[in-house]
Amino acid sequence: MAAALRVRIGSGPVERRARVLPGAVGVLAGGAGAAGCVLALGWAGVLPGPVARLAGLPGHPGAGADGISAGQWLALTGAGALALFGFGGLARGRVGRAWVLSLFGRYRGSVRHTGLLWVNPLLLRRRVDVRLRHWRSEPMAAADRSGVALRVVVLVVWRVKDTARATLAVEDHERYLRECVEATTARVLSGLPADAFDTDGCHGGVPTLRDAEAVGAALTRTLAAQTEPVGVEIFSVQLARVEYAPEVAAAMHRGWAAALDARHRDGVLTSVVDAVEDMVARLTARGLGDFDDYERKALVRDLTVAFCAGGRGGEGAWAAPGPGAGR
Repeated sequence: MAAALRVRIGSGPVERRARVLPGAVGVLAGGAGAAGCVLALGWAGVLPGPVARLAGLPGHPGAGADGISAGQWLALTGAGALALFGFGGLARGRVGRAWVLSLFGRYRGSVRHTGLLWVNPLLLRRRVDVRLRHWRSEPMAAADRSGVALRVVVLVVWRVKDTARATLAVEDHERYLRECVEATTARVLSGLPADAFDTDGCHGGVPTLRDAEAVGAALTRTLAAQTEPVGVEIFSVQLARVEYAPEVAAAMHRGWAAALDARHRDGVLTSVVDAVEDMVARLTARGLGDFDDYERKALVRDLTVAFCAGGRGGEGAWAAPGPGAGR
């Protein structure tokens, strides 16, 4: 169903360049129309005396609208329309801005030019920001693979790539992006564990939410696929903050502390066993003792106790006891 929806959205209009003219053309046309209006009014004799003398036209005092002929009305109307079209179509293009033009609901092209331009004044213009932009979300509710409640903040870097689709395929592409970010974040995070208490950064070979690079790549890839049909290009999506929800934070922190303590104890025990094994092997190899099973077990017990006691006393107390420690 999602694939079919993307196909329907993607089959809409694609951005193409609109036909526009340099702004000088509009200025010249508007000036010509304004001059034509003055001439037509002078011809009809309805210009005030000072204006007629300033324009170098003969004045006709007392002439009124009733004295304007059909030809004079036609000339005045044409000149006025030319002035309105010339000046009314002037527009200023800016860097990082674009216009989407439409006429009676039909897409007529997009304008990305800068400077003074002339655009058909009959076309409806919609301004679109095409600069590179970033959006930082508010804390959003989510859950990891185990269902543990989380609060996450997402940073999205994006821009409008296709102005036609961003404007015409959806009602509001920024709102659509925000909703897609929320849905994508919930979807990706629900497949990953928040923490790995027993391993370093992985949980059964799966990256955790602490792996910012892997999680960011998954979010970027998924969100880009969702926003491509509406002309929005995603550059990166990163988790700006990940934390446990207040109702479970205390319990999860206690679990994390217990896991760290257990990992430390396991490491200490492994080191002690390796040290005792090495000590017994050296004593036997150098012929410093010929131990039977009972004596070997007693020696191992005494060395283990000595090493553990030395470890609690500090790093300097880890020195191995003498060979006669187990006798």
